[in-house]
Amino acid sequence: MTIGTITARVAAMLGGCLALAAVAQTPSLPLAGDVAPVHDPVIIRAPDGYHVFSTGIGPDGQGIMSARRSRDRIHWERERPPFSAMPAWAAKAIPGAKNMWAPDISYVDGRYRLYYAVSTFGSNHSAIGLATSRSLDPNAPDYGWRDEGMVVMSTPADDYNAIDPAFLADAQGRQWLSLGSFWTGLKLFPLDPHTGKLLHPGARPIAIARRPVPSGAPSIVEAPYIFAHGGWYWLIASYDYCCKGVNSTYYSVIGRSRRVEGPYLGKDGSAMMAGGGTILLRADLQEKQRFRGPGHVGHVRDADGTDYIVYHAYDRERNGVPTLRLARLRWGADGWPVASEEGEAR
Repeated sequence: MTIGTITARVAAMLGGCLALAAVAQTPSLPLAGDVAPVHDPVIIRAPDGYHVFSTGIGPDGQGIMSARRSRDRIHWERERPPFSAMPAWAAKAIPGAKNMWAPDISYVDGRYRLYYAVSTFGSNHSAIGLATSRSLDPNAPDYGWRDEGMVVMSTPADDYNAIDPAFLADAQGRQWLSLGSFWTGLKLFPLDPHTGKLLHPGARPIAIARRPVPSGAPSIVEAPYIFAHGGWYWLIASYDYCCKGVNSTYYSVIGRSRRVEGPYLGKDGSAMMAGGGTILLRADLQEKQRFRGPGHVGHVRDADGTDYIVYHAYDRERNGVPTLRLARLRWGADGWPVASEEGEAR
């Protein structure tokens, strides 16, 4: 049986909830250097090169939040991490938290904004914090991270989980923070453009994606990322389970909307509020294939307008270590993207 046949049968079993792109697996540029362990990466292009921030793994400050830099997008090296210890407010707000998860990086009005999550596994007693710096280059005279404190917190009384933040400034200049993992799905908050914090503290978030589940079960969706292209807003989300090494079932889907607030629909019109979307990254399916569980996707646009996505996948040949992956987004004649290897046509 061919992979195409298997994919078609899986799609049929899902009842059409997901529109399939090309059989997307785990494409990547041929990265070199320090690319593992990397979990929940996000990427930005800066004057001194490309920077990737990710969940804290490793020795020294890398265990609080990990940081890497590349001059050419291919060769990566570790960089001085933004933090050497957890901020005092975070340690107090979320007892038991040991590191920062799933950061997001953006450049707004002359300062870099670094959002990050603080939590413990399986809990929605979580918080998102913010730090800012004028530069990402540790050798620059204006480098230095300023703790801006808490942005939003969730508790067991809430129906969402305040982790996996991602920033967006829309075409009207409004600013937004998407977030969420499990519970009732992915949410969106408007931000105060001056502070980078919630515009309306205490307000209910806007729901942008969820997966229908039996009563009392979690919605197995997380890691939202929204970006603009071609007059549309594109929402990427990760479905199923990460964090199980080569047994991870993570994969990523994409949908689009004319409005940041949604609704986000897949290529076939399936709604991401009903578990739909179009598959962007799928795990390698055969035992001989190497990378599993691709997900937690971020986006960067190069100076020439080329779009790339960054994500992690688990390397079967290295005992399932989460590994940095970086793929080009190729936009088809139908206006939809396919993740591809470098060298394919834009």
